[in-house]
Amino acid sequence: MQTKPSRLDAFFAVPAVAVAMAILCNVLWGSAFPFIKMGYRLFAIDAADTPSILCFAGVRFMLSAVLVWVCGGVLNRKPPPMPRGRVLAECCALGLWQTAAQYFFYYAAVALLTGALGGILNSTQSFLGVILAHFLYGKADRMTPRKALGCVLGFGGVLVVTLGNHGGGSVAGMAYMLIASCIFTVAGPWNKAVTRKADSFSVCCLNLGVGGFVLALAGFAMGGSLHPQSAAGIPVLLFLAFISGAGYVLWALLMKNNPVSRISVFGLIIPVMNVLLSALLNGEPLFEWNYLAALVLVCGGIFLVNRAPQPKTE
Repeated sequence: MQTKPSRLDAFFAVPAVAVAMAILCNVLWGSAFPFIKMGYRLFAIDAADTPSILCFAGVRFMLSAVLVWVCGGVLNRKPPPMPRGRVLAECCALGLWQTAAQYFFYYAAVALLTGALGGILNSTQSFLGVILAHFLYGKADRMTPRKALGCVLGFGGVLVVTLGNHGGGSVAGMAYMLIASCIFTVAGPWNKAVTRKADSFSVCCLNLGVGGFVLALAGFAMGGSLHPQSAAGIPVLLFLAFISGAGYVLWALLMKNNPVSRISVFGLIIPVMNVLLSALLNGEPLFEWNYLAALVLVCGGIFLVNRAPQPKTE
């Protein structure tokens, strides 16, 4: 016997609501990079202060884990069930890989790159995921000419933004961001497999919480610290925690109640928000030719790899 969809599920299934929430979700994710850079400035963390960078990242993700746990409890009207045994161990291992390892490189890259360059490099996740899915899922998610063209455009955008780069960042920063994108891509199928064995909110809490705890522990053990230099420092850190927690909850509800193709295409908002907010919040250049050209290529690529196939007409 099928159960009637909850009011929340019915709300997120409305097409207009789904579009609005998908835009909001991707706007939040697109604001992460520039707000992290702002956080470094407000906490007086420089690019060489790796311990404090790890503290900043770790505290953010532990706060996010708490937010996801609370939201999961409110939405399901009971605390998310904690997995046990091997599934619990796998969730913790996922946190070490997807949160601790990925964001070790990601946060190091943020300190070394402009928001525009970092955001465009980070968009390679969309294209790496398409390539990996072809080998993992075969006919169920095979590479098509349209997806191949999207990947070519996307990586072309990355090439454009790194050629003739005027002070956008160091080679090490670019390498760190690409490593973080590769880790994220490999973690995607693993995360999907784990959520089939345990409650998705519990998986996310453990992922963020364990990974964040390891990052913070390593940072404080290495002598890192967090000292906000202005009253705006704490709200920025809390907003970053909200981005991770709220973004996950919104995305989970959207993917549960809508076709993937309707939602995924809005990922093209992320690099655009990165560039715009980096200029607005951190005073970075907006009208660099290579940034604008790369944005066009990357957004075009994201659109192509996520666009639903057109039905054949007789």
